[in-house]
Amino acid sequence: MSMVTNTRKIFRFFSLFRQAMRGGEHDYTKGSIREAIVLLAIPMILELVLESVFAVVDMYFVGKLGSAAIQVVGLTESVVMIIYTVAIGLSTAATAVVARRTGEKNFEAASMAGAQVILLSIVSALVLSVLGIVFAPDILRLMGAEASVVKAGTEFARIMLSGSTVIVLLFVINGVFRGAGDAAIAMRSLWLASLINIILCPVLINGYGPFPELGLEGAAIATTIGRSAGVLYQCWHLFGNKHTIKIKRQYFKWESSEVKHLFEIAWPAIIQFFMASGSWIVMTRLVAQTGGEDASAGYQIAIRNVVFFILPAWGLSNAAAALVGQNLGAGLPERAEKSVLLTTKYNAIFMSFVMLLFLFFSKSIVKIFNDEPLIVQYGAEVLQIIGAGYIFYGIGMVMIQSLNGAGDTKTPTWINFFGFWLFQIPFAYLLAKGWGMGAHGVAIAIPAAETLMAIAAFYYFKKGKWKEVKL
Repeated sequence: MSMVTNTRKIFRFFSLFRQAMRGGEHDYTKGSIREAIVLLAIPMILELVLESVFAVVDMYFVGKLGSAAIQVVGLTESVVMIIYTVAIGLSTAATAVVARRTGEKNFEAASMAGAQVILLSIVSALVLSVLGIVFAPDILRLMGAEASVVKAGTEFARIMLSGSTVIVLLFVINGVFRGAGDAAIAMRSLWLASLINIILCPVLINGYGPFPELGLEGAAIATTIGRSAGVLYQCWHLFGNKHTIKIKRQYFKWESSEVKHLFEIAWPAIIQFFMASGSWIVMTRLVAQTGGEDASAGYQIAIRNVVFFILPAWGLSNAAAALVGQNLGAGLPERAEKSVLLTTKYNAIFMSFVMLLFLFFSKSIVKIFNDEPLIVQYGAEVLQIIGAGYIFYGIGMVMIQSLNGAGDTKTPTWINFFGFWLFQIPFAYLLAKGWGMGAHGVAIAIPAAETLMAIAAFYYFKKGKWKEVKL
């Protein structure tokens, strides 16, 4: 009987997997919570795995150009995190409002909210693009790059930062689809974008056939073209008539009340993620100051791998956010809470496996990207230290995204402020400079802070005030 039951569970999982990959309409406020998590999480995990492929692919090919090129990419990506911050903040507002309206079965209002947040995103992203193009070399200098690195990396930074609009739109439109429960479209847009990037990156860096050898700038061009293709794919579905969200031209008329409502949700989320991304920038600069070029290169390789494995866990967290929003919209707060706790369990299990991978195979992972002994040594040790706290990262991510999904974006913002800026950064400076531990001290501060924030997020989630938030 047990074997028959297990066989049925396996067949049921694969059936759900196929359904999740196909996408389509599904009411996440009814039926099995476990099945709802699987249907939402699988495409969201695959979506973010593909987003992380951008960083890993670039680092793989750029790693062959030397430690200076690795540092350029790492420093630029640290600044691009600010763009991600705006994108994720606006995406959080999109998911929260669209999910709530979808749960209420008010699909026209969900579509209107989606159009307004896209409009707000375009305005914000254009400002970031202009600033990036004008101040690219100054940004690299501010990050602690040496003169030779600034010279080698200015054009790369300009191209990457000029692509702010497509980065923001890619995140925000996917947030709209996630809120509506149609995560498969978001996944496919990243598949397309990543596939194009994987093909173009080596071609434009090294030059093949009719394509010239562009070196470091080729990686930036490949990434920007790939993301642009992903946005075009999203728009093709967004303006069609086959999905719950049907964006019409008249929805793009600036509606001050709707924009104000979205901004009230988005601005704490933007600040919240700025607290995180800004702290990563400070930590990256601290490594460059205290560890030198080899330590900085090793740290960047380690961080790319950290991000690669965090993003799938973030996908599970996004599933929890969508479930919270839709179930609160349907007037089912207890179902929303059960969804979050079950998602937390799954995320902790996944992150425990990643932790073991980092602890025992760190050198093998770093050697994929670079085989210089000092870079491998620094990268492997940083990967082991940061990986030690992975279970807590998984728990904290689900809790914080669940609060965001309910529209309570202010509580996670305060958690991030205290965790990153009042604890992690001062602690990193103490270890790196005060105690002379360099890059290792910076790495130790990361799991320490993430553990404290996970505990705080769990506490506020259990208090339950997020259930009373009105959108």
